[in-house]
Order: sequence, then structure tokens, then C-alpha cells
Amino acid sequence: MIDTNYRAPEKLFFYDKYVEKLFLWMIPGSITPNHITVFRFLATPAVAWFMFFDHFTIGLFSFLLLAFTDILDGSLARTRKQITKWGMMYDPLADKILIATAVFIIVLRYIDFWTAILIIGIDLLIVIVAFARKEKGGKIQANIWGKIKMSLQVGGVTILLLAIVFNLAILLPFASNILYLAIAFAIVSLLTYGI
Repeated sequence: MIDTNYRAPEKLFFYDKYVEKLFLWMIPGSITPNHITVFRFLATPAVAWFMFFDHFTIGLFSFLLLAFTDILDGSLARTRKQITKWGMMYDPLADKILIATAVFIIVLRYIDFWTAILIIGIDLLIVIVAFARKEKGGKIQANIWGKIKMSLQVGGVTILLLAIVFNLAILLPFASNILYLAIAFAIVSLLTYGI
């Protein structure tokens, strides 16, 4: 069951006010950040289906839409003071499932095995650490390194999808380098999780 025990955010991120002014006013008060997270869980298989069956143009737009919902639900939670323990745990998990799905389907095929394994493996370790901290009553919350990692992962996957859609092999090294940088930030995120 999704918890609705709201609490105020510790701090807003620099982009929250911009997201609020540009987009959040369109989201009715009856829609909570946790609803958006659940939508991301439910819609990720559709993104996987599009990519797996080589419908990369639709896959690109649906991937970007779901990645954008990560920004929306976080900013919505912080600006409307609707942060919940459920959201703090499952919003990052929904992100990791979306990224792992895209990485497994396209990075494995178009970049290389080890890049895909490292991205998925480190994200899996972060999830394990988060659940372990939760079991011990610890605080579970993404840090700035995790947000940078997620942005780089989304950027790398997006550039890779653009390379596939427009048949631009020249973009593949850019996608690879961004994903390698994402791996570095994932390691920093893992090492600093909960600090």
C-alpha cells in the first residue's frame, strides 16, 4: 500500500521552482508524486517492448517521457510537501528499473556487454544497500551523486537511441563516454549513499 504520511522536504533542488512554474501547475492536486511513480513502474514494460521490437522512435519518446516523470514526481513531492517513505524508496527503484531495461536491451546490443553489466550491477548494489538501510531503520534518500548519475544515464541512453533512430554511428562514442561517466558517478553515489 502506498503511504500518504506526508512530510516537508529537507531542501529543494535548484530546478524545483522552475519545474513548478513550467509544469507542476498542470498537475491536479489529486495526483500525488506516488501516482506518477506507479505510472513509471507500469509504463516501463511498454518502453521495453518498443525497444526490444526495434520501434526505436517510439521507444525514444516513451523513454524520455518516463525519464521526465522522474523529475516531475520529485519536484512535485518537494514543492507540495508530499514526500513519503514509500516514494523515497520506490521512486529511485522505478528509475533503476527503467534504466536497467533500456541498458539491457540497447546498450548490450549496441555498445558492449561490460558497460551494460557495470551499469546494471552498480544500480543493483545501490538498491540492495537502500533496502538494507531501510531494514535497519536508516534514512533512504538519493544524493546529488545519484541524481547526476541518473541524468548521465538518461543522456547516454538518449544519445544511443538517437544514434539508432537516425543511423548516426558517429554518436555511439559520445553515448559510450557518457555512460562510462555515469558508471563513475554510480560508484561515487554507492560509496556516499546515506552520508
